[in-house]
Amino acid sequence: MARNREGGAECSCRKGGDRYVSFDGIDCDGNARRLIEFILRNVAAQGGEQPFWHYFLAKRTPKSGPPPDDLFLIHAHINQIRDFFAACGDEEAMALLVQVEEECC
Repeated sequence: MARNREGGAECSCRKGGDRYVSFDGIDCDGNARRLIEFILRNVAAQGGEQPFWHYFLAKRTPKSGPPPDDLFLIHAHINQIRDFFAACGDEEAMALLVQVEEECC
């Protein structure tokens, strides 16, 4: 590490670069929206009678405060979503969930 004027080591974090370079080119928001679409599709196919999914989907449009983004909801409930997609046998949704978890969460 190089030394700065005060004699301390220079930190690359002070160079003004984007620390999230690893996310460059990954459409985390778009993939999260696709996962929500998979959830909606599977909830409808199951008859829409599962209380957890009513709760989960209602969180997208809260009665007060700002709505959370879809990626946050997916990250916060990733295990329930994984179990749901497995129970539904939705391999396409499960593959996207794994991708989002590895790339974005």
